[in-house]
Amino acid sequence: MNDSRIEYYVRRFRSSVYNAALCACRDPFDADDAAQDVFFRLCDYDGDFNDDEHAKAWLIRCAVNRGHDIVRSKRRRPTVPLEEAAGAVQPDAPDSLLPTVMKLERTNRLILYLYYFEEYRIEEISGITELSVSAVRSRLARARKQLKKLVMEEYGETLTE
Repeated sequence: MNDSRIEYYVRRFRSSVYNAALCACRDPFDADDAAQDVFFRLCDYDGDFNDDEHAKAWLIRCAVNRGHDIVRSKRRRPTVPLEEAAGAVQPDAPDSLLPTVMKLERTNRLILYLYYFEEYRIEEISGITELSVSAVRSRLARARKQLKKLVMEEYGETLTE
């Protein structure tokens, strides 16, 4: 892949890759490392992408995998409190609910992030996460329920359906 194409993908998807990695590992420093590793991997990638959505899905899948690798390598020993990680989102990301989303369980957090923040369809999320479509739907429903509960606790408001 040529340098101009790599630079284009870095500029275009840097925030998405970082946030996906952050959802996977919860540590802003590890997410930074994971994102950097993903873009290094892109430099070595010999294939072609069909379009930008294909490239984005590939980069996000790599970021999630790398984030999970980092978590496994630390034997699930957190190094940064969740409250700090939740405040470490990229400035250009839609941030009104992202810190609250970061408090969800890991399995549901990524699904919700991909669906609402990256605007992937359920079928696309299934491909990215390597889960069945029904599993993605179930996790999305659980994530919505958890998010609603967290928002009500944080803001002391009753949400309308």
